[in-house]
Amino acid sequence: MDKPIMAKATAVWLVDNTTLTFRQIAEFCGLHELEVQGIADGDVAAGVKGFDPIANNQLVQEEIDKAEADPAYNLRLKFNPSAVGEEKRRGPRYTPLSKRQDRPASILWLVKFHPELSDGQISKLVGTTKPTIQAIRERTHWNIANIQPIDPVALGLCKQSELDAIVQKAAAKKAAEGAVMSDDERRKLVSTEQSLGMEPEPKLPTAISGLETFSLSNDAEDEKEEPVPDADSFFNLPDNDEDEDED
Repeated sequence: MDKPIMAKATAVWLVDNTTLTFRQIAEFCGLHELEVQGIADGDVAAGVKGFDPIANNQLVQEEIDKAEADPAYNLRLKFNPSAVGEEKRRGPRYTPLSKRQDRPASILWLVKFHPELSDGQISKLVGTTKPTIQAIRERTHWNIANIQPIDPVALGLCKQSELDAIVQKAAAKKAAEGAVMSDDERRKLVSTEQSLGMEPEPKLPTAISGLETFSLSNDAEDEKEEPVPDADSFFNLPDNDEDEDED
């Protein structure tokens, strides 16, 4: 664990009960310094109840005293055995009740724009179940006619960094499996200069033209055809005098 449990609520408590700088609180809680400043101004984490890190065995008072005396000092998180493995919890993430109705819209968006993602990846990303994902894929969901695809990041169901990471992982897996690329994807792998220097690929004719005038004889042979003799000239054969004398 490199940050306390319930980091934002811990930051609220430190802002309200200590004189630590925004940088020190941000470093300890894993937040941005501007986010801590927003907590102090009341613009961020409004209504969030502070979480006492001393009472919950995450920090000791001596650390706070040392940090308040030296603004350059960074707080050290106290080892808490109950917090081990908290960030490596497996299975679908918890989705607040107010956002659960938005999950079908985010699932439809992921299925439509990122078909390379598996059901398990989508399940972990937005905190849903595989039967629900399968029903939306097959368009058999009971409310499919009214579901509009919406980016899960815009709905607050996941972070943009989480979505980018899982999409890159799915793309790398697809490339490792040797998936067949389409012609458009294959062209993108070759530059314009390289493609112009390649020999053209043989292609089959798209239309057979001139077949109706096809002939087995040449024009020159057609012009030199011998005339066919008529019947009279065929039967008027010359007499053979030698044969008559012998008779």
